[in-house]
Amino acid sequence: MTNSIRDLRGKRGITQQELADRIGVSRQTVIAIEQERYSPSLELAFQIARALALPLDAVFQYPEQG
Repeated sequence: MTNSIRDLRGKRGITQQELADRIGVSRQTVIAIEQERYSPSLELAFQIARALALPLDAVFQYPEQG
């Protein structure tokens, strides 16, 4: 699974710490998710999308198998 959190956050002027505070995790967790070293739970993925005011599939992408 890939994500566009860093770009979307930047476009909205939201820092990693602000996003972390909005979704109730540490800044380190946000960093790990942005760097795709950690896949969030479905609930956390929805919280991230909601915090960015976007649909889930605008934030997270699942590559299609060819």
